[in-house]
Amino acid sequence: MVFMPTLEVKTRNKNENLNQIRKTGFIPAVFYGRKQESTDILVKTTEFNKVLAQAGESTVVTLKGDFGTHDAMIHEVDRDPITGVTRHADFYVIEKDKKIKVHVPVEFEGVSPAVKELGGILVKVVHEIEIEALPGNLPHAIHVDISALVDFDSNISAGDLKLPSGVTLAIKPEEIIASIAKPKEEEENTAPIDISSIEVEKKGKDAKEGADEAVA
Repeated sequence: MVFMPTLEVKTRNKNENLNQIRKTGFIPAVFYGRKQESTDILVKTTEFNKVLAQAGESTVVTLKGDFGTHDAMIHEVDRDPITGVTRHADFYVIEKDKKIKVHVPVEFEGVSPAVKELGGILVKVVHEIEIEALPGNLPHAIHVDISALVDFDSNISAGDLKLPSGVTLAIKPEEIIASIAKPKEEEENTAPIDISSIEVEKKGKDAKEGADEAVA
């Protein structure tokens, strides 16, 4: 069972000033779902940012407040375009017995022989993939072992990934996740420079300029 972090929240009066709320260390937020009406809440800024940094937007969190508890996903985060400070958050309440599709980050691990021994370049084609699972089985990330990339013809496709129990792909298995590119060869200017031709050209130019001056 995947650990689900808990966020202590409290219901919010829609008439409260949002800027004032943020000054007191809280983020205005809302939760809703297919069978859950929209409810305005407040969540402590430091706690929300901590969960977001550790779990990401694909992780199920438990919202706990005077309304009881709800399992939800961080559906959308609004940040200040200049400072990056979180201004608002949306939580989507999920149904525990219903599978959901989410995008989770891909974490590359291990050592590729093609990179280490052949000087190849690791090409990370994707940084997240879509999976399907029950809420309690959703992983924080999918791990990709790049040790399978042994030469320049090697690649890792979605079908090669080892998924946790209860998790299935929501993308085509043939989609490429990572590959190896050959190192770029430095272009060297190997053509010799003919110094004599430069000197002859210079002398010819000087002679022409002298003749023009004599005519003048």
